[in-house]
Amino acid sequence: MVLNYIWIAFFLIAFVVAAVRLVFMGDTGVFPAIINSTFDSAKTAFDISLGLTGVLSLWLGIMKIGELGGVINMFSRVLSPLFTKLFPDIPKGHPVTGSIFMNLAANMLGLDNAATPLGLKAMEGLQELNTKKDTASNPMIMFLVLNTSGLTIIPISIMVYRAQLGAAQPTDVFVPILLATFFSTLAGIIAVSVYQKINLLNRTILLFLGGASLFIAGIIYFFTTLSREMIDIYSTTTANVFLFLIIIGFILAGVRKKVNVYDAFVDGAKEGFTTAVRIIPYLVAILVAIGVFRASGSMGYIINGVATLVGWCGIDSEFVAALPTAIMKPLSGSGARGLMVDAMTTYGADSFVGRMACIFQGSTDTTFYILAVYFGSVGISKTRHAVPCGLLADLAGIISSIFICYLFFG
Repeated sequence: MVLNYIWIAFFLIAFVVAAVRLVFMGDTGVFPAIINSTFDSAKTAFDISLGLTGVLSLWLGIMKIGELGGVINMFSRVLSPLFTKLFPDIPKGHPVTGSIFMNLAANMLGLDNAATPLGLKAMEGLQELNTKKDTASNPMIMFLVLNTSGLTIIPISIMVYRAQLGAAQPTDVFVPILLATFFSTLAGIIAVSVYQKINLLNRTILLFLGGASLFIAGIIYFFTTLSREMIDIYSTTTANVFLFLIIIGFILAGVRKKVNVYDAFVDGAKEGFTTAVRIIPYLVAILVAIGVFRASGSMGYIINGVATLVGWCGIDSEFVAALPTAIMKPLSGSGARGLMVDAMTTYGADSFVGRMACIFQGSTDTTFYILAVYFGSVGISKTRHAVPCGLLADLAGIISSIFICYLFFG
């Protein structure tokens, strides 16, 4: 529903701006430019979707092997001590904890197809424990914010888009996204814990979050000591080695579980092919709307206005051109994806703006969509502090993304 209003708004604003330019500025080329942009954007969307098929099939095939090989269950066991402290209202040993752990583990591995059903199942289990059926419980809100903060270890889809749009090193945003999404998740956990009076000084929580924070701080400090060329080398090498180790690890996990890894890969690859075909109409719709919005001059006016304000504050304004992706992300995942693709197409996949848009896209998840789907599935109408906590996590993700992008690519 949100995307519907956004889509209509793009066209209406573009028409008004174009009409003003024609009538008051005598710009007779604006409407031909808009029409040309619709054809160009539709072709670009189809070409991108078609090119995604191979890489998406590859990675979903690998992920299917990992899923059947018990990787999600392994993540669940590792995270169990932490999440029992973050969800104190859930009875110890309750089966809903398994669904929560598996959903979050699937999200961390980029397994969207597995994460959503597991998330809905977890929400149903939490609703059974909820005494006020129309009001979100504390565990529900913590679970939602952990989802909306978007902690992802492997940002597959973003790297796939970068590869398709000609990035020299599609994995060069891997480490920056990992750092940015950590900060958004940490902010989300802290915000919810303050609201729910969860003791963050608990030994288990301190060991997990404190240890992770020190590790992330160490990574950031290490990269601040390197030259720009060495940052590129270390970041890209680390990402590629880690991703290859994941491929080998998933295959070995499948062998250990006596999974037919070849058949599992083929099943996952089929899902990748289906996914690539399924996104064609959505990508066409959003890229055409963005193309019209940009061709009318509306996007330029907004970006220039914000850049001017940022410049008055004495801040470098290069990141502003990527801000539409960050602003759209809490509202619509496909809309933000379209703006990310538009930024890479317009400025270049390896430009600062193109990389910044990718980091924005990977730093958080679609807050309002997740709230609507998960709460709507169990009839929750009173969300309490879920929205402010989710948006605080989004804000932390945006701010950290800007600093991290300047560190790596500025």
